Amino acid sequence: MKNLHTWAACALAFCLLGGPANVLGQAQTPPPAAPVQPPATPKPTPPAPVAPPAGQPRQTAPAPAAQAPVTQEVPLPAGYVIGPDDVLLVSYWRNPDMSAEVTVRPDGLISLPLLNEVQAGGLTPEQLRDKISKAAMKYLEEAPTLAIVVKTINSRKVYVTGMVAKPGFYQLTGAMTVVQLLATAGGIQEFADSKNITIVRNEAGKQISYPFNYEDFVKRKNLKQNIELKPGDTIVVP
Repeated sequence: MKNLHTWAACALAFCLLGGPANVLGQAQTPPPAAPVQPPATPKPTPPAPVAPPAGQPRQTAPAPAAQAPVTQEVPLPAGYVIGPDDVLLVSYWRNPDMSAEVTVRPDGLISLPLLNEVQAGGLTPEQLRDKISKAAMKYLEEAPTLAIVVKTINSRKVYVTGMVAKPGFYQLTGAMTVVQLLATAGGIQEFADSKNITIVRNEAGKQISYPFNYEDFVKRKNLKQNIELKPGDTIVVP
C-alpha cells in the first residue's frame, strides 16, 4: 500500500508539471543543428603545354608588322618645284625595298631602285609622285601607294654680289624682295653705287636685267622697282 501511494504521488506531480522537467523546472530544448557546408568545387587546372615533336621549332606569336616611319616635311613655298640639290624621300607604303632618300642632281635627275634615273627637276612633288607611280607599274602587280616628302630645299637660291657686307647665296624659303635680301646680306657698303643696282634673272633661257635705285626707294620714289625675287636671281651692287 505504501508503494502504491508513492507511485500515485509521482504521477500527480508529472501531470501538474506538464511533462519531464529539469531540476530548475525549465523544459529542455535540443541544440540547434550545425549549418550544412556545400561541398567545395575543385578549380580547373590549365592544360599543360604540349611540347613540339622532336626536330620542330616551338611556335611563337607572330611579330606585329613594322609601321612605316613618319617624316616631317619642310614647309613648301607657294609655287614650289623640285630643283637641284633638293633632298627627297620617295616612300612606298607596301614596298619598302623600293623606297629611297635621294638628292636631285644638277641635271634634275634622281636615281631610284628598279626605276634607275627619273627626271625630278622642274616638277612639283605631286607630278613626280604620279610619274613614279606609272613607271613602277611595270614591276608591281598593283598600283603602288607612295609619297614624295621634301626633306630639304636647297634649290631656291638667290645671290648677292658686289658692295654688300655679306655677299654670297641665300636660301629663298618664302617671299622676299630686293630690299629684304640686301638687308639679309648686311646692307650696302659706304662706297657702293646704290643708284645703279641690277637684278639679273634667267627667263626662258634668256638673261634679263632689272634696274634698282636704292636712294630713290629710301625717298619712297618708284617703289615698284622693289620686285619679289625668284630662285636663281642675282643682285649686283657695284
